[in-house]
Amino acid sequence: MQELLRTTDITLIPLVKTLLDGEDIPSFELDVNMSILEGSIGILPRRLMVRADDLDRARRVLELAGVNLAG
Repeated sequence: MQELLRTTDITLIPLVKTLLDGEDIPSFELDVNMSILEGSIGILPRRLMVRADDLDRARRVLELAGVNLAG
């Protein structure tokens, strides 16, 4: 598994997961419980992982959808 995305934006991961699901790219969210434990103040990022062989394709899907992974 490779990290595709790390964010504190709680709306970004569901969007990205939906885009990836539409292209049959499996993904797995990490750090969900840690984010919940910190009280939802947004200081601990969540990570979205994809298989290493899907990483480039996943990045292209997000780029075409206008999702900025840089910030």
